[in-house]
Amino acid sequence: MDLTGREIVLGVTGGIAAYKSAEIVSRLRHLGANVHVIMTKNATEFVSPLTFQTLSANQVVTDTFAAPEYWNVEHVALAKLAEVFVIAPATANILAKMANGIADDMLSTTVLATKAPILTAPAMNTGMWTAEATEQNVKTLKERGVLMIGPESGILACGDEGAGRMSEPEAIVEEICRILKRKQDFAGKKLLVTAGATRERLDPVRFITNDSSGKMGFAIAEAARDRGAEVTVIRGSVTAEIPAGIRMIPVESAQDLYDAMMKEAPGQDIIIQAAAVSDYRPAEQKDKKIKKVNGGNLMLELTENPDVAKAIGEKKKPGQILVGFAAETDNVEKNAQSKLKKKNLDMIVANDVTKPGAGFNVDTNIAALITADGIVEQPLQTKRQLAEKILDKILEIRNRI
Repeated sequence: MDLTGREIVLGVTGGIAAYKSAEIVSRLRHLGANVHVIMTKNATEFVSPLTFQTLSANQVVTDTFAAPEYWNVEHVALAKLAEVFVIAPATANILAKMANGIADDMLSTTVLATKAPILTAPAMNTGMWTAEATEQNVKTLKERGVLMIGPESGILACGDEGAGRMSEPEAIVEEICRILKRKQDFAGKKLLVTAGATRERLDPVRFITNDSSGKMGFAIAEAARDRGAEVTVIRGSVTAEIPAGIRMIPVESAQDLYDAMMKEAPGQDIIIQAAAVSDYRPAEQKDKKIKKVNGGNLMLELTENPDVAKAIGEKKKPGQILVGFAAETDNVEKNAQSKLKKKNLDMIVANDVTKPGAGFNVDTNIAALITADGIVEQPLQTKRQLAEKILDKILEIRNRI
């Protein structure tokens, strides 16, 4: 990837892996990037600032109170300049500072002030990496959208073996390139995604549900987040890993989903309903566990749930884009086209869940993107790839409105 003219700030903290950061600077410079290095005091004990100054061809910042090279408040200037803010190695100390908003040196001050994507490459002793405090700090940072690469497992400098080794410079630079390649074509847009399965309770220990894992909805949410959207996810029961940096609203039943959607939908520009919602619920929910009756059948009476997609379609605002999903087992396109009209959708993503590699609880999907203008078949691909195709199609629809 050509990084000519791209501005990258690299923070280097005090770990033995600091020597690898010199290669990161070298690789970025070969790709044309302009690299600005901030070193902590401890980092200068491992590698000389002159090394990074020579490789980056820029002044290395080490002291919060040093006279700035230019008439700027240095930490604010670099925070604004950064297109990507990288910290490699990222020690347990800097992760703790970031998680708790501590700004007591040049690096922690600058990273707190930046609005750029932040990528950290943790490196520390295995015991420190697995410590409860570090695990909590990492969880907090991921929830805020901080990206992490590694750490890798292997023999560490201290002689221990386990997780804690910084990822290789080549991998870190590849991740930086991936971040910089992101399109920001959804910047300024509010996008709501539903994901996962609803649960309809029979009694305190049993419920009716389906196999949805939430993977498709989360893939869409991550893709939209990476393309600049302000994303909200209303999620039912999920088994997929919950993505970071996205506002989450947990719900259980179809009625819960309906209530949350009625509250959230009016403020959204785009609504993508990927959740698998139960069409029916038990007419009566028992407050105690239903006991087995030997030799007898258990008869359940089901009543229809509110049609969330239809309700949202009836309240659709001018300019708002609504996308639905249709998981079918037969007459896929016909059934989906019927839902497209009945629910006032701009697009419906239809898939035959009986096909290998499609449907619930897998990492891939096969689908058809159906609009009033026609059908675009999507072959077997990852759910993230399909998510990008869905977002691209939404942009086409927006341009026609």
